[in-house]
Amino acid sequence: MIMYLLMMLTAAGVSFAATWGARLLGNRLELFSPIRSRDTHSHKVSRLGGLGIYAGFLVALVVASQSFFVKDIFRGNASPWGVLAGATLIVIVGLADDLLDLRWWVKLIGQSAAAMVVAIWGVRMTIVPFVPEPILLENEIVRIVLTAGLIVTTMNAFNFIDGLDGLAAGVAIIGGAAFFLTAYWVHRSAVLLDYSDLATLLTAVVVGSCVGFLPHNWFPSKIFMGDSGAMLIGLLLASAGIVSTGQITSGLYDRANGIPTIIPILLPFAVLFLPLLDLSLAVVRRTAVGRSPWSADRGHLHHKLMDIGYSHRASVLLMYAWTCVLAFGGLAFAIFPWQTVLAVDAVAAAIMAVVTAWPYLRDKAPGAGPRSEAEAEAEAEAAGQE
Repeated sequence: MIMYLLMMLTAAGVSFAATWGARLLGNRLELFSPIRSRDTHSHKVSRLGGLGIYAGFLVALVVASQSFFVKDIFRGNASPWGVLAGATLIVIVGLADDLLDLRWWVKLIGQSAAAMVVAIWGVRMTIVPFVPEPILLENEIVRIVLTAGLIVTTMNAFNFIDGLDGLAAGVAIIGGAAFFLTAYWVHRSAVLLDYSDLATLLTAVVVGSCVGFLPHNWFPSKIFMGDSGAMLIGLLLASAGIVSTGQITSGLYDRANGIPTIIPILLPFAVLFLPLLDLSLAVVRRTAVGRSPWSADRGHLHHKLMDIGYSHRASVLLMYAWTCVLAFGGLAFAIFPWQTVLAVDAVAAAIMAVVTAWPYLRDKAPGAGPRSEAEAEAEAEAAGQE
C-alpha cells in the first residue's frame, strides 16, 4: 500500500506543479477557446490542464518502473508502456482539438488510433465479462477491436461529463479510489507470490494526477482539463478496468476470501456509470432529432441539475455524491453480504433520488407559487458563471 500511495503522491505533486505551469503558459500565449453558448463560464480560460494531468501520470509511471515492489509490474511486461504510448497520442489529439476545434470525425480517428495503440501494445481484453460465466475471446483481432471500442467509448463518456468546474476530476478521484481499494484488497487477500498489479498502479496514478489538478479547476476554475485531460482519464480508467476483468478466469478473485467473481464485472460499470449514462442519453437525444451523436448541446446531466435550480457548486457536489453511492456501493459487495449491500444501496439511491429532484418537487408542490424575478436572477447568478 505504501508504494502505491507514494506513486499517488508523486503524481499529485507533479500534476499540481505542471498544471500551474500550463496555466501560466496558456494565459501568456492567450491559448483560449471561444466561449460557446452551452458553456457555463463568462471569461476566457485556458484548456491546457490536460498537460498537467499527463505530466503527473508520466512521471509517476517512470518513477514506479524504478521503485521497489511496483517495478515488478514492468518486469517482462510491455503493457504499461503501451498504455503510456496510447496516453501520449490521445493527449496530442486532445490538445489539437482544444486549440483548433477539430471536426468530430477527425477526433474520432485520433481516439481510435490511441485506443488501437493500447490494444496492440498495451492491455487487451481476453474475456467478455458475463454472468454466470465469462466468454473467452480466442481471436486476437476480436480482442483488439473490442478493447479499442471500449476505450473509445470510455474516453467519450468522460469527455461528455467534463462540463462543470471540478466535475470530471472529482468523479475520477472518487471512482478511481473505489477501484484502487478493490484491486489492492483483492491482491493482498489472495495467496500470491507477487502482489504487484497494473490495475492498482494505474488507478493510484489517475487519482493522484486528478488530486493535483483539482485545486486549479475548482469553481471558479482557473484552467480546464480540456479534451486532452478528459480523454486521458477515460483511457487510463478503461485500461485499468480491462486489466481487472482479465483476471477473472485466473482464479484470483475466487481465492481472495471468497470474493464474488461478479465484482470485477460490476465495479468498472459502477465507477463509470454516470459518464456512460450521460454519453448514452446524449447519443439518443441527438440522434432522435437527426443530429450527429458528437454534436454539442446543453442537455447533459449537469446542465439539467442547473436548469432545475442547483447552483454550479451544488450540481458538482451532487454528482460527486452519486458517484460515491455507485462506486463504493459496488465496492461493498466485495466485503459484506450481498443481501445487506443491496438493501443499503437501494435506500441510498432512493435518498439521492429525492435529494436530486427536490428543487423540482419543491417548485411543483401545491401552493408553492412561482418564483419571484429576484429569486430567479439570484439562482441564475449562483448557477453560474465561472
